[in-house]
Formats: sequence, structure tokens, C-alpha cells
Amino acid sequence: MTLQGILLDVDGTLILSNDAHANAWVEAFAAFGHPISYEQVRPLIGMGGDQIIPMLTPGLSDQEGEGKKISTHRRATMVEQLGPTLSPTKGARQLVEKLQQDGYSIVVASSASPEELEVLLEAADIKDLLSDVPVTSSSDAETSKPAPDIVSAALKRGGFEPNQVVMIGDSPYDVAAANTAGVEVIMFRCGGFNDSELEGAIAIYDDPADLLAHYDRSPLGTKTLKLVEQ
Repeated sequence: MTLQGILLDVDGTLILSNDAHANAWVEAFAAFGHPISYEQVRPLIGMGGDQIIPMLTPGLSDQEGEGKKISTHRRATMVEQLGPTLSPTKGARQLVEKLQQDGYSIVVASSASPEELEVLLEAADIKDLLSDVPVTSSSDAETSKPAPDIVSAALKRGGFEPNQVVMIGDSPYDVAAANTAGVEVIMFRCGGFNDSELEGAIAIYDDPADLLAHYDRSPLGTKTLKLVEQ
């Protein structure tokens, strides 16, 4: 079936924000007396707070009590302090423009909160390009990635069947979420994960610019879930 739509992740995919997220988590945990290291948090980036908080501080939840305070602190740090310092991934804006020129319908499929997403899209210099596209965020999912909730919500929002779209992301949790929902994925290494961690993707590129350099042979260029042999 011809590809019609793109489910588009933002963090680590279109903006170099994964390290900043990890640092914000470290600061938030420390503020409430939990000495969680960067090395503990960084491999988990791509999950939401509903996953990270109980994983690193068993017994706490992002929905209540101290866990909720940690989550709120982390979100405020990202929005107020780190947002202005973030940079787009190489070729991010150009990729979105190319997808739109090729007639793809885009749905943003992010685990970020609505407040964070505003900041991230602005920092990635793509907010104007995506002002009219459907957006799903953490508020649209009961459970964050690697659960399929965000991907399923994005499919519904865009009116797509799983075989009509491909998801573009950067983390193992994007792969797991999409594949569970029946969606194939294209992955970028710029999120900080290696190829073995991104197993399950139909194609892996360094970043949006690398995908653009190989666009015609990619699933996006062929509009099928296949690569063209070089």
C-alpha cells in the first residue's frame, strides 16, 4: 500500500533534546533527595515520567505525592531553563518541508507534555510548518512509550490505518511503541542510541539530513515500506 502519512516524533528526532531531558531528570530527582545519576537516566530517555519515576524510585508515581512533584519540577526545568538552549537536528526543517512538498500528511506523535511540545517545536524551528497538523502529546496517552498509546492516538487523529504510515523517531521506545501498534519505523541515530538498540526499524539514518541525502531510495521516496537497492 502507498504510504500516505508520517507519524513524527520530536525529541531527539527533530531537536537535540535528549541530553537536556536527562539532565533535567537528574536535577528534579536531586531536588527531592534522590541521587539519581545521568548514566541511570539517559538510557531511559524516550519514555515518559510515568515510566521513568517508578523505574528509578520504586514506590513513587508521577500522578501523586512526591513523584508528581518530581515530574512537575522536571517539566518546569525543560520549559523555563533548557528550551532556549536547544538546537534542531541537522536537516530537521528541510525534512519537514520535503515531507509536506511530497504530499504526506503529518501527525506529531510525542510523549512530551503540551507545554514542553510548544517549546520544543519553537526551538526546532518547525513550529510554523506544523501549525496546522494534528498533534498528540502525553495528554493523549494513558501510558507513555514504549506502550503503543501515543502511536494509536496519532493514527486515530490522522485517520490512518497502520499500513498507511511510517513513524520517524530516535529511541528504542519509538520502535517498540510503533511496532506494537502495527506501524513500521524509520530511526535516527542523533538521539544517542546505536543500531542494535534500534533493532526493528526498517531503516536507520544519522539524522534528518542523512535521510534527505538518501531520500529517493528510502521508504519515503518510494512511498512504500521498502528500501531501493543502491
